[in-house]
Amino acid sequence: MNSLFTYKYYDTPEGQDIFKKVIVTSKYGVCAGLPIASFDVLLYSHPKGVFQTALRYGTYLGPLVGMATAFTLTANMACNIRGKNDELNYFMGGAAAGALFSVCRRSPILAPPAMIALGAIAVVKKLAIDYDYVFFPPVQMAAKSAQDHRNDWTLVKDIEELKTWTTGVN
Repeated sequence: MNSLFTYKYYDTPEGQDIFKKVIVTSKYGVCAGLPIASFDVLLYSHPKGVFQTALRYGTYLGPLVGMATAFTLTANMACNIRGKNDELNYFMGGAAAGALFSVCRRSPILAPPAMIALGAIAVVKKLAIDYDYVFFPPVQMAAKSAQDHRNDWTLVKDIEELKTWTTGVN
């Protein structure tokens, strides 16, 4: 069970450990949905009672977790069925997530654009993984970090010949 908390999506090749990958993508769906659902509950809908609050959270978290699960299952099963690990698998996963999005919104007219848009986003993500491209590199704030002591932030270096003072006795 501990491995579910430390597992990352790309720890194993596509088509393997599908259950762990579903858990990982579902966590991403929950992490994306909690702030949105909290914003809705606290600032917009103001439900009365625990049950109605849970229903409002469910209206956001359910579709997001479902879309993440649909993407993961479709992409990995397509990899296993086709025997190829390419962009088409990710496009099919994104299309499945887009179809589920249109079902959750109860708007069939949204299905084709959502399927194409999420499929294209998934293809871009797959290409980024294949070519080691990072969308959001980690930002090091060197002046305000734990490594600050390793750097010399003085504007002018001390010149030994110009020092006219001594360190003192104590």
